Amino acid sequence: MNIDRIVLAFAGTVVLLSVALAHWFSPWWLLLTAFVGLNLLQSAFTGFCPLAIMLRKSGFPAGQAFR
Repeated sequence: MNIDRIVLAFAGTVVLLSVALAHWFSPWWLLLTAFVGLNLLQSAFTGFCPLAIMLRKSGFPAGQAFR
C-alpha cells in the first residue's frame, strides 16, 4: 500500500468516524469532517500533507500525489 492510498483511507475513516460521532453525541464533531475536507482540498493544490510526510519518513513507498 502506498502513501496515497493510506492518506485517502485515513481521511475516509476520520470522516466516517466524525459523522458517527456527530450523529450520536454532538453536531460539533462535523467540524472535524470540515477540517479533513479542507486539508484534502489544500493538499490537492499544494501537495503538502502532514500525514504523507510522516508516512514517507516511516518508509512507506511513495505514490503519485505525495512525493
